[in-house]
Amino acid sequence: MTLPLTIGKTRHLQQCATPRGALAVLALDHRNNLRQLLNPDAPGEVSSDELVAFKGSLVHSLAPVSSAVLLDPEFSAAQCITLGKLPGATGLVIALEASGYAGESTARKSRVASNWSVEKAKRMGASAIKLLVYYHPDSTMAKDMELLVQEVARDTTTHDIPLFLEILTYSVDPVNKKLSPAERRRVVIEAARRLTPLGADILKVEFPLDVAAEPNERTWLEACTELSQASFIPWVLLSASVNYETFLRQVIAACTAGASGVAVGRAVWRETTDLAASERQAFLDGTARQRMQRVTALVEALARPWTDFYIPTPISPDWFVRY
Repeated sequence: MTLPLTIGKTRHLQQCATPRGALAVLALDHRNNLRQLLNPDAPGEVSSDELVAFKGSLVHSLAPVSSAVLLDPEFSAAQCITLGKLPGATGLVIALEASGYAGESTARKSRVASNWSVEKAKRMGASAIKLLVYYHPDSTMAKDMELLVQEVARDTTTHDIPLFLEILTYSVDPVNKKLSPAERRRVVIEAARRLTPLGADILKVEFPLDVAAEPNERTWLEACTELSQASFIPWVLLSASVNYETFLRQVIAACTAGASGVAVGRAVWRETTDLAASERQAFLDGTARQRMQRVTALVEALARPWTDFYIPTPISPDWFVRY
């Protein structure tokens, strides 16, 4: 199935992709959980300036070998532009949601960050918007999250900017805090089936299996194929907390099964949070940059281009009259 795509969304997705149409996004929109990584014993003592400096150093080293970067509005998006850390040729995806969730852990509610909006992100130069929703199809909050996706999708359509929809699943069982391996596959795929027709343009999603519980990579491929069939739009794989080598194996399975790329964070740069500032830059310019280059090359070779899903709006000489 191919879907019509407006001129603005087409141009912005071109900015976020490799020449072949794969998405190799460096994910660095972490906020409270990054404080926890930088100072596990006292995350509240990590200052805003430290977050800005940390993120700036990562973007400076890794953005040139990424097709786009995913940043947050508080500590990185505007700062990386004004400080010259973000290359002009690299796409900029900006998170819309507030950090964390409201409500109970078994009924999680995502919300837009206070005093932040699609319009503001577009005005300051974003190539795309990212909305994270916590979702379980059996949750009492499921309908609310579906309505939030629809609302934000309408807003991105108004401003003609793509929407990356990130889905994080969770357990609704107050006793079992983690989804079982079988339920994880069902929930991830059903979430894609329910949410991707609601107006987003790219899906950002977890690997549909618990690879620690399922080592058979043929089963990985089958689950990723099922996810591709369930998603109404192109999807990219997030790295969650897996290590780099495991993530590469996941990327191969996902892209072979139809994924359009990745949005990779800690799998590439996690060790930097344990290093002193004097050692951090050497790691970023060496190991982390090599990792990101390898991921980008892998998705460029294997991923299904996002352009397979969309056809641009036909353009007549007077298109701008109605735009």
